[in-house]
Amino acid sequence: MRWHKRLLAAGAVAAVTLTAAACAGGKVRGAEGTPQPGASQSAADATFVYVPNLDVVTDWDPASSYSNEIIAMENIYESLTRYNPQTKKAEPRLATSWTSSPDGKKWTFTLRSGATFHTGKPVDAAAAKASIERTMKIGQGAAYIWGAVDKIEAPNPTTLEFTLKYPTPLDLIASAGYASYIYDTTAESGDLKKWFGEGHDAGSGPYTIDSWQKGQETELTLKAYDGYWGGWSGPHYKKIAYRVTPELTTAWQLLQRGEVTFVQRLNAQLFAQASSTPAVQTSQTPSFQNLLTLFNTVSGPLKDVRLRQAVQKAIDYDGLVAAMKGSGVAASGLVPEGLLGYSTSQTPKQDLPGAEALLKQAGYGPGGKRLDLTLTYAQGDSDQDLLVTLLSSALDKLNVKLTAKPLQWTTQWDQGKSKDPSKRQDIFVMYWYPDYADAYSWFVNVFHSADPISFNLSYLKDAGIDKEIDELPALTATDKTAAEKAYGDLQNQIINEKAAVAVPYVQNYQRAFAKSVQGYTDNPAYPNVVFVYDLKPGA
Repeated sequence: MRWHKRLLAAGAVAAVTLTAAACAGGKVRGAEGTPQPGASQSAADATFVYVPNLDVVTDWDPASSYSNEIIAMENIYESLTRYNPQTKKAEPRLATSWTSSPDGKKWTFTLRSGATFHTGKPVDAAAAKASIERTMKIGQGAAYIWGAVDKIEAPNPTTLEFTLKYPTPLDLIASAGYASYIYDTTAESGDLKKWFGEGHDAGSGPYTIDSWQKGQETELTLKAYDGYWGGWSGPHYKKIAYRVTPELTTAWQLLQRGEVTFVQRLNAQLFAQASSTPAVQTSQTPSFQNLLTLFNTVSGPLKDVRLRQAVQKAIDYDGLVAAMKGSGVAASGLVPEGLLGYSTSQTPKQDLPGAEALLKQAGYGPGGKRLDLTLTYAQGDSDQDLLVTLLSSALDKLNVKLTAKPLQWTTQWDQGKSKDPSKRQDIFVMYWYPDYADAYSWFVNVFHSADPISFNLSYLKDAGIDKEIDELPALTATDKTAAEKAYGDLQNQIINEKAAVAVPYVQNYQRAFAKSVQGYTDNPAYPNVVFVYDLKPGA
């Protein structure tokens, strides 16, 4: 997976197969309609086959969705705006323009005329208002992004007005990869959340659900929504298939044979091979996604801060980045470069003598008791495999036995959230990336006190840190200098003083895709998302 963030995820869903109805979210059917794309397809009926290494869907509800399904949801749903990494600003989607008051507490969006939901109903201001208000009311996933909103009004079908409790960049928030989706809240008269969970959609984007087969290799297929406001003239991919392939070598073979279109990630060796393969294109792009090694601060041996600090020092950060051969770069703190809060003074280094000294203080290490630790990480992720190999080797020299388990995300996450602390892991490895182009997401989701546990998988609970985190949004909007200082202080507390986390690297996105694909660019604000509508299928 954050690529799993959340991995980023929101609960297991029953295995069912569904197909989209002509204008709505879908009804149950068999699997006979699953496309089997190949090189012989014409551009008119081309299927874009995306190859993730983990299961795609954990939560179908656009209000609470907060995990891998972003790669599909961003093609099914649209938001008011979308972040443009070139301009570093929000650009129009369902909203064509917007204004804010001088104090930043009143925002007015003008909506696009003629857009419709997959239910056939109009995407008007009243519907957008109902959508955002439902997301706020449910309060799950990334719903916190709307925390500044005091009131939403829809004075006419194309005008959406927000009154805020404190100033915040609402145009950027409206472009978030989660919780910003505009959807039809009237798609089902009964239990809408249950209806979504059965694999229906009430989207506003270019594609709608065709089939969903949880647990199958081709887990999900989407088809073009004929009524999409952007239209379908000219060459477009009319279908998308998500073919789950945990083994990278298998994914690479499928791409070489022309059976798939896009491989989300390859290891360094395969990426180098792909770069010199005539029928394949490659792309390498800096990301906002980093790997977090979260330490259990409340139970097990790592509740001792000295042992957490020892593990931090045992990680071979430079060796790991060198071995990744371009797929990762050195991290400096929790915030990746390019976002407010990035610091150049937090780059970690391996320090085995320091680790040994800390272990000895706690009665472990060479000549002392053996320390046994458990670690969980993403199955099929070669970079995380490399981290585990290097860390295990370093810890072994320090009389520390690391038992590492590669798991599917839902299994890993469920274990991490267990109400029984004895069933949790000592070290939880996962990716994280922002919900919109701002660093707040790392702090409010991963290190703010949480009950029940969601993504605070270090289980950190500190009232002072919570208070500083809660002040970040308003501070960011009103005093960026003070916000920079606050981010720096928080990172020092969380990484150095509390030793709740180590950050081994920031990921570079390395993609491999068919030579026939035209127009692909990576957008780091939407990790691992391919906006398929924007692409053209070539010969």
